[in-house]
Amino acid sequence: MAEPDDHAFGRSRGGLTTKIHLAVDASSRVLAIVVTAGQRADTPVFAEVMARIRVPRIGGGYPRTPPAHVLAGRAYSSRKIRESLRRRQAPHTIPEKRDQVGHRRRRGSAGGRPPGFDREKCKARHKVECRIGLLKQARGVATRYEKLAVRFEAATQLTLIRQAL
Repeated sequence: MAEPDDHAFGRSRGGLTTKIHLAVDASSRVLAIVVTAGQRADTPVFAEVMARIRVPRIGGGYPRTPPAHVLAGRAYSSRKIRESLRRRQAPHTIPEKRDQVGHRRRRGSAGGRPPGFDREKCKARHKVECRIGLLKQARGVATRYEKLAVRFEAATQLTLIRQAL
């Protein structure tokens, strides 16, 4: 990973912050991690997170990259993300933003039908939030002592390894 120009520091309401984007499996094991500046939107980072997922196969062979099912929050509700998941043949459960619902309804039949959404499946998203909460228990991750983004990501990886043991 190359060091970003802004060192993954960005302005937000709370001051200089950094966002940690995670992909976890059903057992809360982290599959991919991306660190960005705090003010950066979630949607553009989705493709990078998905590209970093590599699940090794038992008995060798190429790692599996398309996920069996994607659960994501409202921040990832965009036409571009839904189309990329369809291209990868990955089923997904992503709630629609309220303004997107209004725009679609206002357009009538030209707005298309609403994307499928399973409220019960969406409840499993708490595993990502729990993993981020566990990460924030580590003082070095919560306060970000490292100056460089690559070192902060490495510290986050080490924290995940330590928590797995």
